Amino acid sequence: MATSLPALRKHLSAAELAPVYLVAGAEHLLVIEAADALRARARELGYVERDVLDAEANFDWRRLGDAGQSLSLFASRKLIDLRLPSGRPGKDGAEALAAYCAAPPPDTVLLVTANDWSKKHEGAWTAAIERTGVFVPVWPLRREELPDWIAARAATRGLTLTADAITLVADRVEGNLLAAAQEIDKLALLHGGRTLDLAALEASVADDARYDVFRLADAALVGDAPRALHIVAGLQAEGEELIPMLGWILTQLRV
Repeated sequence: MATSLPALRKHLSAAELAPVYLVAGAEHLLVIEAADALRARARELGYVERDVLDAEANFDWRRLGDAGQSLSLFASRKLIDLRLPSGRPGKDGAEALAAYCAAPPPDTVLLVTANDWSKKHEGAWTAAIERTGVFVPVWPLRREELPDWIAARAATRGLTLTADAITLVADRVEGNLLAAAQEIDKLALLHGGRTLDLAALEASVADDARYDVFRLADAALVGDAPRALHIVAGLQAEGEELIPMLGWILTQLRV
């Protein structure tokens, strides 16, 4: 069946998982987080063995069948994590996925993720997944949906934003959910447990003009080594401890 992200979250609270999942969309943050939630639930249910298959160009689709047939002596359940970046498996891949769905192996869950998606990607293989398991198309948020998404995400981080503060965040990120998520995480670290209105948020933005770990991560991730080193020097001059900052930087690298 095809379902939505909220419905998927509710589905994952069930006692058992479906044999196959397809999570696909160009909104990478939402795809990553949905797939992470499914992986976490699979671990809770005893799917401790995991095979990661990167279906890039020239991928041997026989590996999918092999992964479904082999189970470790030390595990009773397996998760097959198939990454299909283009969302297009080609003829061989479509046939392999349809064959897998026709007779999914026991005690095994197949998770297929794709970072590019439109109606043109759908075909017999996606129909096979819908019949056997769960298809989660992840569509980009519309502009009018962004404020509710920002408010909900802030709440999960222990942060409350007033309507005018939410509007400011939405305007700053211009529909980029990854930028919005980073902004909310930063605000939660600095002001967790508080309610931020427009004035408090603008003051926070002004305070952010000095050197901090967030700007260090931004400089490092875009490869601006001179600026990153300059920020490190500034942080050292301010007496900041550098080792604790690694947690934030590692989080950003993972995202």
